[in-house]
Amino acid sequence: MLTMNDDLEGALKNYMKLLDEEEYFEAHEVLEEAWHPLRLKKDPLANLAKGLINGAITFEHIKRNRVNVKNKAQRVIASYERHKHLCVETITYYSLFKEACEKIEALKQTHNEMFD
Repeated sequence: MLTMNDDLEGALKNYMKLLDEEEYFEAHEVLEEAWHPLRLKKDPLANLAKGLINGAITFEHIKRNRVNVKNKAQRVIASYERHKHLCVETITYYSLFKEACEKIEALKQTHNEMFD
């Protein structure tokens, strides 16, 4: 069953906390629950949220050292890369989205060997 959460602000805060704790799969889950209502309403924030969801999953692949991890990480981070430009000052919860993007960017730097 599809789990939905209309508390985008709370989901973003929890997402970032989980990223800090290296709980990337859980971060993905938390934000995905808030993404479903955005997607169904065709909210413009849906694509940015989806990019961040995939950003978290990228680092779960790395954490688990999946087979062909570099290829998987590059493929999944592509969604984040496609949508990060949507983080602009005029969106709702801009500061939270900006901080979430900064966390993904910092993780990319930490694991830069996966993205060269």
